[in-house]
This record gives sequence, C-alpha cells and structure tokens, in this order.
Amino acid sequence: MEKFIVKGEVQLSGNVRISGAKNATLPIMAATLLCSGVNVIHDVPYLRDIQAMQDILTLLGAKISRQGHTMLIDTTNVSKAEIPEHLMREMRASVFLMGPLLGRFRKVRVSYPGGCAIGPRPINLHIKALEKIGAKVDESFGFIDAEAAELTGGEVNFDFPSVGATENAMMAAVLAKGITIIRNAAREPEIVDLQAILNKMGAQISGAGTDTIRIDGVEKLVPAEHTVMCDRIEAGTFLMAGAMTRGDIVIENIVPEYLFSVTDKLQEIGAQVTTGSNYIRIKARELRGVDIKTLPFPGFPTDLQAPILSVVTIAKGTSIITETIFENRFKHVDELTRMGAKIKVEGRTAIIRGVPKLTGAIVSAPDLRAGSALVLAALAAEGTSEIEQVYHIDRGYEHIEQKLQALGAQIVRVQGN
Repeated sequence: MEKFIVKGEVQLSGNVRISGAKNATLPIMAATLLCSGVNVIHDVPYLRDIQAMQDILTLLGAKISRQGHTMLIDTTNVSKAEIPEHLMREMRASVFLMGPLLGRFRKVRVSYPGGCAIGPRPINLHIKALEKIGAKVDESFGFIDAEAAELTGGEVNFDFPSVGATENAMMAAVLAKGITIIRNAAREPEIVDLQAILNKMGAQISGAGTDTIRIDGVEKLVPAEHTVMCDRIEAGTFLMAGAMTRGDIVIENIVPEYLFSVTDKLQEIGAQVTTGSNYIRIKARELRGVDIKTLPFPGFPTDLQAPILSVVTIAKGTSIITETIFENRFKHVDELTRMGAKIKVEGRTAIIRGVPKLTGAIVSAPDLRAGSALVLAALAAEGTSEIEQVYHIDRGYEHIEQKLQALGAQIVRVQGN
C-alpha cells in the first residue's frame, strides 16, 4: 500500500493549475445515461472516484475511452438499470445514478451506497424527491427499488439543501411530463455546471445557483460536449497549503467567486489574498486564530474544514471550528495530535490552541479530506512525516504530490510495507 514521505518546513512558491472538479464530474458522468450516443467531457481528472464511476457505467453497457483529460462516453448500448452492490459500496456518489436510470428506463435498483466514513449521509431526501415526481420506491434487504410507469412533474421541497439530492431530482425530472419545481435546492456551483450540460443535451432547466430550480420536462435528450468546472475544493486546499507553509503561490484555472467564504477566512487568519479573473494568489507570514462554521454554499465548505483546521494548529491564539454538515468529520484530530497539535473536540466543535510548530510523525489518512489535512500539516512540520492510506487522498486529488513538488515541496510517493 502506498504512502507519502514528507519533509516539512519548506515554503511553497509558484503556480499550480487546478483540475476539473470531482464533485461536478461524477453527476455529469451519471447524466450521460439520460441519452443515447457519445458525450464528450473535457477536463476530467484522474481520480479513484472517477474510475469507480467509469467502472459502473461500463458495467451498465457504456463504452468509455479517454484521450488525456477528455472522456468520451458512449451510452448507445446501455440497457441495465441495476447496479451491483460491490460497486455501490465503493463510492457514495453512485447514488447519483438513481435519477438518470429512472428517467431513461423508468426503473432502477441499487443498494445503499458507500464512500467516506464521515458520518451518516441518509438518502431519504433522494427517495423523497423521486417519489414526488411519480416513482414508487421500495426499500428492503439493503436494496432500493424505484419504478414508474410514467414520471410526472411535481413540487420537491427539501428539508435540507442537499447537493446530491438536488442533482438527482434534476436528472430524474428532465424526462418527466410537465413542470418540476425544486425548493430549498442546494446552490453549489457544481449544480450550475450540471444544469449547463443538461441544457446542452436539450433539457429546459433554470434557477440553478438559487434555492428554487424549475425543470420543464422534455421527451428526449441528445449527447453533448462540455468542459467540467474547476475544483474549488482542490483550489481551497492549495490556498491553505500556501498559508500553512508561509508561502507565496498562485492557483490558476479557478473562479474566485466560488471561494469567497474561504479567502475571507484566510485573510482573517492573516494571509494576503489577491484575485484576478481566473486566479488567486496567496502570501502568508504570521497566522492568527479564527472561528469558522461550516455551512452549505455560499458558506464555508465542509470539505475544507479539515484542511483549515490543520492551518490553525500553528496560528497564534485559539480557534473554534464548528462542523454543521456531518457529525463525524474530526477523524483527523487524533492524527494531528500525534504531530503536536493541541485540539479538543466537544461534539461538533473543535477548539484549537495554536502551537509554534508541529513535528513530523507517522500518521494515517482516515478519509479523503482528512488525508489532505495531514499532507498540509506534514508540509509545515519540523522533520519528516509518513502518511499512510493515501488511496483515500487519491479519491479526490489528482497527482497531489506532483503538484506540490512543482511548488517546492519535498514529498514523494513510495510503496508501504
């Protein structure tokens, strides 16, 4: 099993290009099931989760090829509407396939999905949305069966603005008869990106990016060509790497507006942030404590809670970070404590007392974003660190060690024992 060896206390500097967004690519890949033909998707990152979704689509009958970061998905011969349990368990995002398979075949069978162990992520909102547009859903023996003789437009009112449930509802409703209204919809940029490709395919959707989305059902969709949006979570992680190492880096291929909640907090911490049309530059020297609460977009993203927690472990003063989205997202705390961090967790709140420096240690990535937090900590720590179970990190960061090396980091990937 592979691991990272990191020699710390190196200031990062230089430019880094941000990859296409994993959290946009996965639902877009699922959306290609809504039509028959060849879809062309550009800026698709090389990630474990992308490969897992590719494996599922291939099993369903799709033919997929890659030319660099361009993916061609031919869904002409897709005929199956059931996803094997072992593939569903591998990745949480496989739940995205319910909407498009139901939309195209009027039936779907899946098991409960897997993914990161960051607390329960119930799919009741997904099921509720499908029922509102005419699906009959049965849950038994660990499987979910949904079918509908006909899908009809309806009103979907979410109790919580779930990103995945919003996207699933959009994909199921595009081929339904009539008008579907989604209220209290998630507002994340990835939903705007999904609307963009669906409309290129012939859908009639408006309102993505607001809390109310309208879908006018159409009879048929056609293949499309689309470039995936930039990965705002990867971008935020690299900004925090610049801050934590007291570096000077420029992240390119980014929409600064996607990260206003993040850059505001980084400035509050003490970093200097400047933005252009498609780049953000960060310079940092002295860091100070800050209070942060994770919220749905446009609030501070839960996926960047772990990396920012690493940053404030070496900031002057006390920081308080409250996690409001997932209940089990402080798994990195024990590993950071091994590196000398002073952190106390009370429920969904972490209280961090800044220390002058962290020290290298052997640590293990418990999940994707916690893994990135440990990489950041190792970059700033005195001495050498070993980070095990990096396959978690590979789920969401494309060649992270190579990008960090280009910024001056002393990090290598090696085979573990």
